[in-house]
Amino acid sequence: MAQTQPHFYQKRWFNRFVWIIGTLFLAWLVLFPTNYFLEKPGTAEQVSKFVTVKGHEDKTKGKFLLTTVRVQQATPIQLVIGHFQPFTETLSREALMGSASSAAYDKLQDYYIENSENMAIAQAAKKAKVTYQQKFIGVYVLDVIKKSDFYKHLQLGDTVNAVNQRQFESTTDFQKYIRQHKVGDKVTVTYQRDKKTKQATGKLITLPGTKKAGLGITLTDHTKVTTKIPIKIDAADIGGPSAGLMFTLQVYDQLTGHHLRQGRTIAGTGTIENDGTVGAIGGIDKKVVAASEAGATVFFAPDDQLTKAEKKQLPNYQNNYQIAKKAAKKIQTKMKIVPVKSLDDAINYLKKSNS
Repeated sequence: MAQTQPHFYQKRWFNRFVWIIGTLFLAWLVLFPTNYFLEKPGTAEQVSKFVTVKGHEDKTKGKFLLTTVRVQQATPIQLVIGHFQPFTETLSREALMGSASSAAYDKLQDYYIENSENMAIAQAAKKAKVTYQQKFIGVYVLDVIKKSDFYKHLQLGDTVNAVNQRQFESTTDFQKYIRQHKVGDKVTVTYQRDKKTKQATGKLITLPGTKKAGLGITLTDHTKVTTKIPIKIDAADIGGPSAGLMFTLQVYDQLTGHHLRQGRTIAGTGTIENDGTVGAIGGIDKKVVAASEAGATVFFAPDDQLTKAEKKQLPNYQNNYQIAKKAAKKIQTKMKIVPVKSLDDAINYLKKSNS
């Protein structure tokens, strides 16, 4: 007995050690977040619940649906499972977010949806011949290069309202003013962050690839649209620009009372631009799946076209419409995939078609 006792304890401690290692490994598989994300079909949401048009309630039968893609940070076990799931794509953090942090990426998505809402209101009002105004708030900061004097001050999501206390009517106006200065000139920038006004002073630098002076930021217009008939779009926690077309159709239908849906469930995706163009988006195959599962009978897909030069560079390129058609065929849906290049394409189809 005295000789077997140590062996018994050794075996017991060894079993405990194996159990602990196994538990930790299982926890790592199930709980540990990797640097990869899974992109898969999301939801199809009824657009009317996000849109309010004063004095023009939505009483038409049928539904407009916006479609989403679900993105989740994956654990090791989810990566393995995702590899075998249809319409599920694995993306690295860099492929999804670039060099932005998670917080900066979320801010960018918030800007995109805000811009999408404003553009939809403007285009719907314009098409319905309702008076509207597009007010320039300032320059929205998308990125700041490291060599910029403002790198430690400005960040993605800030809106530059003025430079040297001068305000601007457009991004072009802003750029013209900056170009009147020389590299090394000091300027004071006034900007908004989280509804607070801040200021920063720094020198203008030579912009990469040019001999021009600049702040060293990537920028775009930050605007706000107001209309004679009060219109509000609140997309809640949905981000990104791809709901533009469907927001526009919903607002236009409520403003005009044209009853475009005719009892149908109509889904789609695509950005809406200042000239009414419908722009391409990502993950359209996954959105086709979401729309089909929600019972849509029509799906609008951006039909973007390449130039001759682009076709030479990208001979195997497939646009949104082509990818959507393949996805629909794969899932054997009866939903009709309709190509659209503009808002007019979508409206004209709905007016002329009963299917």
